[in-house]
Amino acid sequence: MSACVMILPYLILGLLGPTFGHDVKGSSVCEFYNETMCTESQQECSGKEECGPHDPGKRNHCYVLWQIDNATKKSIIKLKGCFLDSNDCYDRPHCIENSAERKKELFFCCCDGNMCNQNFTWEPHPTSSSKPIQPSVIHELEPVPNTEQQIITLVLSISIPILLLAIIVPFLYWCYRRRKSGYFNEVWKAYVPTLEPLPLPQPSPNLGLRPIQLLEIKARGRFGAVWKAQLKNEIVAVKVFPIQDKQSWQTEQEIFKLAHMDHEDILRFIGVEKRGDNLQTEFWLITAYHEKGSLCDYLKANVVTWPEMCRIAESMARGLMHLHEEIPANKVHGYKPAVAHRDFKSKNVLLKADMSACIADFGLALIFHPGKPCGDTHGQVGTRRYMAPEVLEGAINFTRDSFLRIDMYACGLVLWELASRCTVQDGPIGEYRLPFEDEVGLHPTLEDMQESVVHKKERPIILETWRKHPRCARTRKCRVGSGRET
Repeated sequence: MSACVMILPYLILGLLGPTFGHDVKGSSVCEFYNETMCTESQQECSGKEECGPHDPGKRNHCYVLWQIDNATKKSIIKLKGCFLDSNDCYDRPHCIENSAERKKELFFCCCDGNMCNQNFTWEPHPTSSSKPIQPSVIHELEPVPNTEQQIITLVLSISIPILLLAIIVPFLYWCYRRRKSGYFNEVWKAYVPTLEPLPLPQPSPNLGLRPIQLLEIKARGRFGAVWKAQLKNEIVAVKVFPIQDKQSWQTEQEIFKLAHMDHEDILRFIGVEKRGDNLQTEFWLITAYHEKGSLCDYLKANVVTWPEMCRIAESMARGLMHLHEEIPANKVHGYKPAVAHRDFKSKNVLLKADMSACIADFGLALIFHPGKPCGDTHGQVGTRRYMAPEVLEGAINFTRDSFLRIDMYACGLVLWELASRCTVQDGPIGEYRLPFEDEVGLHPTLEDMQESVVHKKERPIILETWRKHPRCARTRKCRVGSGRET
């Protein structure tokens, strides 16, 4: 009987036709702006934002959040970017706010279409407080009843429910008789595979708000800010996502909640929370806090010894290998699919107190579920500087192994950063440099990286002093012996 009930919504939708649902269009790229990111140290607060993937039947939209200065009457933009599926935004080619009420002096509009949020306006609808119309005018404008139209409406409103009942009731009775005779069960078993009972769900980590006190902001990025915070007697890290980056927050917690993700070389996950309401909503991701920060920031201010470099490199590679690994279920944990990071870089590798590394930031990660294709996932994601040649060239194969190899290319660049600040080399140690910084500078465009990596085939320089190191020389002999020296 329950199977029949499950089929009913589809039957009703089939009868009612295409009136229900939306024609999926939406926005794939929006103008981006974040006022909080416009600081002297970080100027990347505006540009274009590519909207993330969305569920089938839903859309992405563009939005603007702004404020009007009471003194100058000028608009002050607060936020621009991609917005999650909302009925209020459907089929609106222009970003227009129609509300007559001004809450906290903030205005919000959303629209449907690429870059439709470049321009925005406030056109309030007249409210009930507007000047009332004279009674005589109302009397003169009263419409003449259309008797024929009313009759048609009445007939339709009565006949459609009766028609639905005439179809649904016999269908339910047929289901009941077939189930009673055992026939329905046999047919159902023949077409629907038997499913193993699912394990009981684990307790949700976001039940109730934790007593968290935000202490100090440690970093800002495209997907929000990272805070040092206190949770009872423990210092934790809180990554705060604004409402437009909810998809990244959902992706991160989905990765962390996979089986076997409690690993020493993966950032420890504590929980998630939703704070605030409406446009003030924030999504929190709570993890372990590591005082040394990211590998990138650490190398800017410090050099590393040979043992420290080996410890960092080994734990980093071990964490990435665990992420990539497909692990079968056992008596304690369930199945873990392979995962590609897709934004691997020294900023997303954190250093623990013992100088071992752990991998963080899974907002762009991709899970490879068995038997499911990767689909039309956008290949050119992540940080341009760390993109593999095939990604820059747009020649990526959307297979699991292709995505995992892209991570390994980025890992090689991070190892180069690490080696460039190691004390074992002869002579003075140079200042910290990002990969390809000498070739393309600090803020390369996609075209800059394509020219350098794809067309000129440039790679980070391996210094001669590195080659002369005993362990490096031993590795080089192995590569020559295997015919892989280039």
